[in-house]
Amino acid sequence: MGFYNLSVLDPAGNEVKMSDFKGKVVIVVNTATGCGFTPHYEPLEKMHEDLHDKGLEILDIPCNQFGGQTPGSDDEIHELCTLHYNTQFPQMKKSDVNGENELALYTWLKSQKGFEGFGEGKQAEFMNAHLAKIDPDFENNANIKWNFTKFVIDREGNVVARFEPTASMDDLRACVEGLL
Repeated sequence: MGFYNLSVLDPAGNEVKMSDFKGKVVIVVNTATGCGFTPHYEPLEKMHEDLHDKGLEILDIPCNQFGGQTPGSDDEIHELCTLHYNTQFPQMKKSDVNGENELALYTWLKSQKGFEGFGEGKQAEFMNAHLAKIDPDFENNANIKWNFTKFVIDREGNVVARFEPTASMDDLRACVEGLL
């Protein structure tokens, strides 16, 4: 099983095949509309505007598994994102990224790049303390820890990086630009 064998659903329930993105650099990101990391939409959209013509695709997969921070319908989520962040990259159907109902895409992504920590700084310290209360073993499993975890897939369908929400958006952009 590889990236190009997988698919997800768009908000209308249509299948979106990852094979449609062959030859592209892809960011897959689980998003939320009411999260402290929601402003990540702004640099993501900027990357989309600057790099889409060079081969970047961003797949936005809304998820309500972290603090219930994406309670709206697919239409409400889309409206908020386009109104506040002018997002133009494709948004998929709200889905689970962990657990028994997780997307097969996420099962595969996590098998390719596990959790390597939140890094340094106040946000990292907060996330470490917060997650320790929820899952004392969080550091030792590949599960998605929070909203706005980003996976970068190269033009050949390989997962080359996983960026936790605490990671620098500049580092994410540098990674993507290096692959384009």
